[in-house]
Amino acid sequence: MNYFIQSNLSRSWSYFLEMCVGLEKGHKVTTLPKREGPAARKGNKNKRVKFIRDVIREVSGFSPYEKRVMELLKVNKDKRALKFCKKRLGTHRRAKRKREEMISALQAARKAQAA
Repeated sequence: MNYFIQSNLSRSWSYFLEMCVGLEKGHKVTTLPKREGPAARKGNKNKRVKFIRDVIREVSGFSPYEKRVMELLKVNKDKRALKFCKKRLGTHRRAKRKREEMISALQAARKAQAA
């Protein structure tokens, strides 16, 4: 016991003894690092998936409701476009994401026309 006191003055006795009560009770074990599960990767776009979606968008174009949203955005009716998206898509978060997607599509179209 004297060895423990000399080498580790800062640690408490409960660290060395397997106590049955208190905050430090139980057998001391080294904790293993947590592994990252598949749920941690959810939502990250793969390069291949992004490429496929871009090709599909290029071939098929925009759906009718997306074209209407773009028209609303062209005349600065952002709030009306959000409400329309929400009605079509169901949730506020999806609607906001779709509106941002349509805004970026309009900006890309303007950039392509200017170049």
